[in-house]
Amino acid sequence: QVQLVESGGGSVQPGNSLRLSCLVSGVTFDMLTMGWFRQAPGKEREFVSGVWWNNGNKYYVDSVKGRFTISRDNAKNTVYLEMNSLKPEDTAVYYCAAKFGAVITANNVDYWGQGTQVTVSS
Repeated sequence: QVQLVESGGGSVQPGNSLRLSCLVSGVTFDMLTMGWFRQAPGKEREFVSGVWWNNGNKYYVDSVKGRFTISRDNAKNTVYLEMNSLKPEDTAVYYCAAKFGAVITANNVDYWGQGTQVTVSS
């Protein structure tokens, strides 16, 4: 059984940092393109960042470039999202996602995590 388990969410003040983790089990991790998505209340789920399975290339939505960093540790079957300089508009439920090979989008994900809440507020 494939499982994606996120951790690291919470409530922080603007300007602070959080680090999300996603532990993957039940599937060959290094064959997966991994991504982070988020969904704010009343909004559609959006792509935040992805890291490719084959070359480690990383991609970000424009609104988080320079603030968020995605990384993966294939030895630990884990993908991370380091979030710095957090803003109130980053408030959302953050979901870890996995896709065998290729591009990952909200419409082609093979596996989803359960989500973890991130709240940025003063």
